[in-house]
Amino acid sequence: MRSEAWLLLLQTQPSAPAAWRRALRKAGSVEALLATPVRELVSGGISQESAARLHAPDSELLERWRRWLDERGHALITLDDAAYPPQLREIPDAPLALWVDGANTALLAGAQLAIVGSRNPTSGGRANAEYFAAHLSRRGLTITSGLATGIDSAGHRGAIGEAGRTIAVLGCGIDRVYPRRNRKLAARISECGLIVSEYPPGTPVRPFQFPQRNRIIAGLSLGALVVEATRRSGSLITARLAADYGREVFAVPGSIHNPLAKGCHRLIRDGATIAEEGDEILAELAPQLAAADPAQPDSTRSSKHPLTDDPAYAKLLDLLGFEPVRAADLLEAAGLTAAELSSMLLLLEMGGVVEALPGARYCRLVKKN
Repeated sequence: MRSEAWLLLLQTQPSAPAAWRRALRKAGSVEALLATPVRELVSGGISQESAARLHAPDSELLERWRRWLDERGHALITLDDAAYPPQLREIPDAPLALWVDGANTALLAGAQLAIVGSRNPTSGGRANAEYFAAHLSRRGLTITSGLATGIDSAGHRGAIGEAGRTIAVLGCGIDRVYPRRNRKLAARISECGLIVSEYPPGTPVRPFQFPQRNRIIAGLSLGALVVEATRRSGSLITARLAADYGREVFAVPGSIHNPLAKGCHRLIRDGATIAEEGDEILAELAPQLAAADPAQPDSTRSSKHPLTDDPAYAKLLDLLGFEPVRAADLLEAAGLTAAELSSMLLLLEMGGVVEALPGARYCRLVKKN
């Protein structure tokens, strides 16, 4: 539900979200914040101009925002809203609100992986981005990126082609698409996924907003995968932010002669995990996935773990049964690679759905009554 009080706050065009968050915590609610004297707000680090606009709102601007919000699929998710993504809420510079275009707002609270990289990738880099996005989306992850040309677009397309789980974070107003050549892609994302921005309708494209946008991509995600990047690529900003936020960082290695591999190799030297297969990423993220969506203690195949509804996991659980089965027998029966089977079993074990037994054996956990 739209809050008029929040619209009044956001129309001040706050340039210091951290100061406004402190003021909001001190006031206790956005309504109480609106009644806070300007002098008190300024003493808390908010500019005089921004604080004064609380009491002298731009009525035409507010009306334009209301009209945009009245359109189907449009929403405003504020910091005090239960729908505000919990991962993003954890970062120190979380935005006060997210403007949203798309009906699938539940994706914001789900497990996400950022896929970022060069705007001018090689054909191999583009194919790698699509592969990882498709594979991980099929396994239950939402692919989050910035709708830029190149790797970002390939990641979105790969996710759309599978489960449709993808989120595009804009560095401009929510009602604008940049670059404009991605308008069709943006339309597809809004139909099956989600487009979000901290910038309200009508906000023009400004260069400084895109690095700011990267913190949201990193903050929403459990980890960031860099597919191709030069040493000075903007995608390295997203990777560094992800690391600062305590998230996993993955990088796809490449030829030592490829300039677009230099940034990835630098990340790997700095501690990023080499990404060669999608299931390797899932295995690394297993603890975070389990923590983000813990399974119920009496669950079996109907576990709430985000991956167990996937047909491949359902087949594996059927093969497991409730009697111990050797991993070698599962490998043959399931038609999986050793890496795929290892990753899937680890995730199911972390979710409390299966139990690992001595002798490389596994079995499903019996449902408790």
